[in-house]
Amino acid sequence: MEILDGKKIAAKKLLALKESIAKSGREPQFAVILVGDDEASHLYVKLKEKAAKEVGIELRKYLFAENAVQEEILTCVNFLNSDVDTDGIIVQMPLPEHLNANEIIAAIDPEKDVDGFHEENVVAFSNGSEKVWPVFPRALMLLLENTDVRLSDKSVSLVVNSQRFGEVLAIACERYSMRPHIVLEKQLACQQAQILASDVVITACGKPGIITGQYIKKDTIIIDGGISTKDGKTVGDVDVSSVEKKASYLSLVPGGVGPVTIACLLENVFALNEKRK
Repeated sequence: MEILDGKKIAAKKLLALKESIAKSGREPQFAVILVGDDEASHLYVKLKEKAAKEVGIELRKYLFAENAVQEEILTCVNFLNSDVDTDGIIVQMPLPEHLNANEIIAAIDPEKDVDGFHEENVVAFSNGSEKVWPVFPRALMLLLENTDVRLSDKSVSLVVNSQRFGEVLAIACERYSMRPHIVLEKQLACQQAQILASDVVITACGKPGIITGQYIKKDTIIIDGGISTKDGKTVGDVDVSSVEKKASYLSLVPGGVGPVTIACLLENVFALNEKRK
């Protein structure tokens, strides 16, 4: 089994991005809205901030208390929408349960939606007229590209806990002429045969170890996009010990999808900056 090194892939992309930004003579800027004290969320923002600084992008943080009300967040979004210096906006997930995440995302100006998941941008992605790719699907597909396996006509099971996200990811797979099938995490057991027949398994549920050797056939490519904590450690959806003798390629957590996602996010910031010049 070959490990797909997300850090190596991300480093290459960030170096190229740094050179492009330097040539542009501008400093792209984007804003991160962070609500509450979730330790993992604060760590992810720090990682984004570090990478942004390295390539020449300014990241500005807008921090809110755990008990912040919906109107506070929406007021901040509206300010950033009108701020001429802000190229992109991202709301760090997850948000506290009392906040309506869909309403907040919908309030972001589609022209500044650096994550690519505003409904207008999802529609544009579905018909091939997007300004930027949705970040997370892009990162997952870049890891697949680095297998050096011909992806065209490969069957792929998308194990997710959101139908909407699965649909967006399916569009990304179809761009590579793959044959996607969405498997909701709650249907995992009854969809075992479907997953077993797949050439590729992409998982993004945040459920430790739910993908085991019983779900994959010999030489399956596995992209693990799930992130959660178990026994104080960051882990993915894949039970590595039970798949390592079957899988041909595997992206690990941490060190797989995460670094590539940050690189793709920063590429989108620069792309939006370029479109606004």
